[in-house]
Amino acid sequence: MEKARLELLQRMPIFGGLGEGTLEFLLSLSTIVSVRGGEYFFRETDMGDSLFVLETGKVAIVKSWKGKEHLLRELEKGDCFGEMAVMDLFPRSASVLALENCTAIQISVANLYQIYEKDIEQFTMIQMNMGREVSRRLRNADEQIFRTEVEGKGAVNDVFRYT
Repeated sequence: MEKARLELLQRMPIFGGLGEGTLEFLLSLSTIVSVRGGEYFFRETDMGDSLFVLETGKVAIVKSWKGKEHLLRELEKGDCFGEMAVMDLFPRSASVLALENCTAIQISVANLYQIYEKDIEQFTMIQMNMGREVSRRLRNADEQIFRTEVEGKGAVNDVFRYT
């Protein structure tokens, strides 16, 4: 199973450019968590101190608005979530609901700090990769907002105008 986990991390952009030894060390520090379908990995506004790499299953990223949860996207094996809270140390910006039974590799801020102490260059690479991933997601969100406005729905301006 460790080999499969290592290969999973090696395929992920967030861990691109990292040495095998660093990834093995990170895996040795990490926790494997199981979440049953219908339960949450975490909820919006929870404090976050870790990111997750989905090993099995499927999750929904949902955001609450006026008492209802709205689907932002679905993630599958090999996707990661929770890295924003690791980077900015703010509460979770959305909830993550397991749509089916899931297992994930949980990587905490403390785990990342141990990488920092061991090899600052590898730690820097992880931070840069997380920044790139968050930037890709921001670009995608910007494009969705733009398309919504251009198509004349106007809902985005209404949301931002009154919050």
